[in-house]
Amino acid sequence: MEELQYPVGPFDWSVDVSEEERGNAIKTIESFPSAIREAVESLSEAQLDTPYRPEGWTVRQVVHHVADSHMNAYIRFKLALTEDEPTIKPYDQAEWAKLPDSKLDPGISLDLIAGVHKRWISIMNNMSESDWERKFKHPEHGPIQMLKKVASLYGWHCQHHLAHVTRLIEREGW
Repeated sequence: MEELQYPVGPFDWSVDVSEEERGNAIKTIESFPSAIREAVESLSEAQLDTPYRPEGWTVRQVVHHVADSHMNAYIRFKLALTEDEPTIKPYDQAEWAKLPDSKLDPGISLDLIAGVHKRWISIMNNMSESDWERKFKHPEHGPIQMLKKVASLYGWHCQHHLAHVTRLIEREGW
């Protein structure tokens, strides 16, 4: 079950992020919109509504979750770059995934992901070294999060959810 839940392993908060790792995370974030679109574009409605693991989200919910999550991440970056250690607002991902918009055509969120990622990448590619040290406070995940670590987290997040989808497709032989 752990392999189905964390197909690329859990994120390691303890690792310090090097410049190379940060660059790899940015590349992953940049390539993710086309990778997730390619993974889901030929799936049928029934396949989109298949959970990636028992009691897990459906493929459709995963796509909508990523849009929700990455919009929040983008805004958190902007807050950290324009305010002094802002406190961000967490949200209940599981409850968001139950809302009616998580049943819509995933193409809507694929377009959102593409647009948000273009803007997010534009910001990340133009950040100074001191910008990467900027922080925000997350009330649930420890008091302070540095942007270089957050970029690494979202690089992992892309791989994590893409693997949920692609490994389901492989297991099911779609």
